[in-house]
Amino acid sequence: MLRFGTDGVRGDADADLTDDLVVALGRAAARVLGGEQFLVGRDTRASGTRIAQALTAGLAFEGAQVVSLGVLPTPAIAYLAQSHNAPAAVISASHNPWTDNGVKLLAAGGHKLRDEVEAAIEAELASALAAPSDERVVTFNDDQHAAVEYVEHVTGALEGRSLSGLRVVLDCANGAAFAVGPQVFAALGADVVVLHAEPDGRNINAQCGSTHPEVVVAALRVHGAQLGLALDGDADRVIAVDEDGEVVDGDQIMTMFALDLRARGLLRNNAIAVTVMSNLGLRRALARAGIEIVETPVGDRHVLVALAERDLVLGGEQSGHIIMRDLATTGDGLLTGALLCDLIRRTGTPLSVHARSMERFPQVLVGVRVDRVPDLESATGVWEEVAAVEADLGDGGRVLVRASGTERLVRVMAEARTESEAQAAVARLRHAVEAAFNR
Repeated sequence: MLRFGTDGVRGDADADLTDDLVVALGRAAARVLGGEQFLVGRDTRASGTRIAQALTAGLAFEGAQVVSLGVLPTPAIAYLAQSHNAPAAVISASHNPWTDNGVKLLAAGGHKLRDEVEAAIEAELASALAAPSDERVVTFNDDQHAAVEYVEHVTGALEGRSLSGLRVVLDCANGAAFAVGPQVFAALGADVVVLHAEPDGRNINAQCGSTHPEVVVAALRVHGAQLGLALDGDADRVIAVDEDGEVVDGDQIMTMFALDLRARGLLRNNAIAVTVMSNLGLRRALARAGIEIVETPVGDRHVLVALAERDLVLGGEQSGHIIMRDLATTGDGLLTGALLCDLIRRTGTPLSVHARSMERFPQVLVGVRVDRVPDLESATGVWEEVAAVEADLGDGGRVLVRASGTERLVRVMAEARTESEAQAAVARLRHAVEAAFNR
């Protein structure tokens, strides 16, 4: 049986997300999350409609009134769950290929589920699979106003300011933002060059979007745009490209946002939340500015917890998953992109100049396969080598060694002044891990 991972239930659309399982998941979600309404939205994968129908059948069987939101980005569905105070389901596999799909459940208010709530749904899922249910075919009409609400929300974040005069390349990844993405930037007055907004069910994330920013680089040069934005399949993250064709990642975006918020007196509690993977360059840039960093384990759910606990307004991940907590309950690629454009327009400074506020250190990351489940805490040899590598790098580098939570794998990361130094550090640490666990 599928279990909740770091971001919902996900797997091969046909082999794993069978109708029986998805119907049972809908029943279990309705029992645990309750609510008068249940919102359901999806991305553009070929399997999305089938999974939405099965999930809706399960929800309806338990008495839930389902509102179909149609194709919308994950953050749009989260926003609507917040504004309508209703639980929701997002049918998407984010940046994965079209053959995968998933169901991400949100509590009323648009927040990710707590661990104990996920456990309760898993427990109900077992009994729901065993219980008889109708084999009814569910039809639904999409809420046509849902997209309008979300577009108004994102454009409203600029407080009446316009993006007039700014040319933006927008790569929609043939995904969930293919329609609302261009609408957002057109409504803000930008001149939008739209890429990959013709989904066919199979081309989501295919050589496009946030994992292929080189496509935006090429288009930016052809069209002479001031910046480019590459979304992923469900549009909860964004990678930018400056006017010179240089890629700007999530760490750089968070650095410039933090400095701008601080300058305007809006960086509540003078700190941001980032994961252990955030670049040393971000840490140095914010330390120079006197801005504290709250470090979390990998995963946006951990960032969200830190933001709530410390009452912070900004956090995120290097991948471009940026959370503006006063404006959203999750990462939002379109919101981030609009605010980034606003920063450029408001300050009159090109993106390349803002991006230089952080020097990005070369980072090398590898996964080391091991013969047994790694007990890193007791691996003395590994930590001795970590200490030795850190001593050699000094203040010009950083290393991270952590065990995977799902595989017999140890992830090894090193940052250094040069790529070759980072590669050499990783090689030393890989050898230490293999010596400890592959005997």
